[in-house]
Amino acid sequence: MSLDVEALAREVIAQLAVPAAPPFPKASDAPPATPRRESPRSDLRLYLDHTILRPDATHAALDAHCDEALEHGFWSVCVASRNVAYVRERLGGSGVRVCSVIGFPHGDASATAKAAEAARAVADGADELDVVIAIGALKEGDHRAVYDDLRGVVHAADGKPVKVILETALLDEREKVVGCVLSKAAGAAFVKTSTGYAKGGATVEDIALMRRVVGPELGVKASGGIRDAATSDAMIAAGATRLGASSSIAIVTGGRGQSTY
Repeated sequence: MSLDVEALAREVIAQLAVPAAPPFPKASDAPPATPRRESPRSDLRLYLDHTILRPDATHAALDAHCDEALEHGFWSVCVASRNVAYVRERLGGSGVRVCSVIGFPHGDASATAKAAEAARAVADGADELDVVIAIGALKEGDHRAVYDDLRGVVHAADGKPVKVILETALLDEREKVVGCVLSKAAGAAFVKTSTGYAKGGATVEDIALMRRVVGPELGVKASGGIRDAATSDAMIAAGATRLGASSSIAIVTGGRGQSTY
């Protein structure tokens, strides 16, 4: 028997005794025009958060990533929170946004620590935040803890869009639905599949499920294992409105890259 998504969503919201869909910030439709190379799939450029989250990322690597984003006009450069100020200065007023991850990659930092990291990232110039959900609490069914954790980050974001990373490879179908419901209730602007560090990444099936749960109001970000235009197209067709990839150049030039988050 298939899961009754609507009934489960109502059950979770009733348990929390919170509004089902509070106001939440949204990203604007598109950044200002930026210098870019025309490419076979330049239509994908504004879907892409150009991602560099390797623990050995140096300033030289960040510089190269920013140069690529500026050349191709990607939506954002996604970096660890400690690198936000550096990347913000490097990108200047180009129109390419700065995205920062919070509680990355495991999501098991305290709610206080996540909120503090989010506040600092915003102060340093982050335009968007991608926070890893409290995976253990979600799997244990502690909905209040997950909700409070996310609400703290949304509050600290001070109006900046928050994307909630569910880490779908570690969740069953029910947990994915609950994670989406809690993210929406907490005021997130997006739900996102993966960190790129778990045993699996984005799938078309997960994107379709997430879109069904959050409806048209929230964005859905596919990340993890997206290395070419064909995969990108499949994710978008399933309901993704943003893509996270370290292989962004290959995606827009018609090649195939290797994920090097």
